[in-house]
Amino acid sequence: MKVKFLGTGTSQGIPVIGCECNICKSKNRKDIRLRSSIYINHKNLNFIIDTGPDFRQQVLNNNIKKIDFVLYTHAHRDHTSGIDELRSFNFLQKKSIKAFGNNYLVNQLKNDFSYIFSGIKYPGLPKIDLKTINKNFVYKKLKIIPIKVNHHKLEVLGYRIKDFTYITDANFISNIELSKINNSKILVLNCLQINKHISHFNLEEAINVVKKLKIKKAYFTHISHNLGKHNKINKLLPKNISLAYDGLEIDL
Repeated sequence: MKVKFLGTGTSQGIPVIGCECNICKSKNRKDIRLRSSIYINHKNLNFIIDTGPDFRQQVLNNNIKKIDFVLYTHAHRDHTSGIDELRSFNFLQKKSIKAFGNNYLVNQLKNDFSYIFSGIKYPGLPKIDLKTINKNFVYKKLKIIPIKVNHHKLEVLGYRIKDFTYITDANFISNIELSKINNSKILVLNCLQINKHISHFNLEEAINVVKKLKIKKAYFTHISHNLGKHNKINKLLPKNISLAYDGLEIDL
């Protein structure tokens, strides 16, 4: 299985529009972050977790020509608003695209993007087969384990696929859900900033989650300019933790 980070930034990305801080002005490409999303290839399956507002750019940057399905974490627009771009894959593959999320996500997408899901067959609309999930499921022989986490008061889904776990937009994970992450070889976890935040893990909290789980290797994502420069923060992290960056590839 191969994983590629298409974006590792928070809702505003980095650089932030109009910001003059040294992170937003950095010339290091690892400090430039599109909105969070990953691309996974497993045998003959290619899939995406989240289609944010940078999705078109991410697909072109990474020469992605095939998507079998999409896993959605939650309905916030920085994770969903690129959904229209899935129609390009409808044209390429000549079929609808499967997409999965929890009940709230499914209902919210049908409301926010009603023109897609209204049943009116207008030419050129994305064709998306949107399914509700609330427990482990298998898609074309690949087992996918949803992990329920809290983003303040909103339930968000993380996902475990084999020995890889991806969690974004969380500030609380119950012990029951933590147990689903145990023995993952790689954990990707959101880490917004240095200071405490109402709906995201900050640096200290994210490190503590990794320590509690005794994960072999962890990568932090969904990063804001308030965390600091990539190279500086990386040097402060425990040896088994690194900041992810756009374009990073992992082989499992």
